[in-house]
Amino acid sequence: MSDWSRELLAGLAVLFIGLSKAGFGGGLGMLTTPLCALAFDARVAIGVILPLLCAGDVFSLYHYWRKWDRSNLRYLLPGVVVGVLLGVQLIGNVSDRQLNLAIGILAVSFVLFQFTKERILQAHGVFRPNHALGVPCGIGAGFTSSIAHGAGPVISVFLLPQKLPKEIYVGTTVLIFTWINWIKMPFFIARGIIHADTLRISLFFLPLIPVGVWLGVWLNRRVSEGLFTQLIYWFTLLAGLQLIFNFKWR
Repeated sequence: MSDWSRELLAGLAVLFIGLSKAGFGGGLGMLTTPLCALAFDARVAIGVILPLLCAGDVFSLYHYWRKWDRSNLRYLLPGVVVGVLLGVQLIGNVSDRQLNLAIGILAVSFVLFQFTKERILQAHGVFRPNHALGVPCGIGAGFTSSIAHGAGPVISVFLLPQKLPKEIYVGTTVLIFTWINWIKMPFFIARGIIHADTLRISLFFLPLIPVGVWLGVWLNRRVSEGLFTQLIYWFTLLAGLQLIFNFKWR
């Protein structure tokens, strides 16, 4: 892959972070890691993305400040720490090809979840959060977030059955992901996943975060999100399949 095509893929991935942080495109953020993994080595991609996600979280917190159900943190965060430790340990003991495979499987699983979640999450009445489900969901969220920044489906399994008002649901998601991302940061630095070279790449792409947020706000007012989201799911599926099967394009 040429340098310009790598930069284009990575630039799109970072732009999608901004778009998703503006609340546009549903699971758009899940496409970020597969695209970056296609542009760089998987381990480099994961390290580059985390500081950019943390930067994007600042914009999300600003838009949804205090519009969240903070009690969910109590049930999820203990498991998140365990999941992050497990995920970081795995990253340090697998090859780039195996990491690509894991990211691809998570990307495909995410798309399948989006197409079936209404059936999966059907429940009678309102689910009340508790540690019995919160701890294992936290472990799953911390683990998948560590290896692919892809904790969305796990968090949805925990939050959607609570039937929170839409704004509170989005704000709670923002708060949880902010905590997860900052919990990962010291572990990523300690394990060498984030280092001087990845930080330079992150800094190079950082201006695309506010651009993506602005574009997301603009698109929210003018574009049908449903069709766009469906396209994103298909692109995520294709990127995941490419990472799994490593097709050779000539």
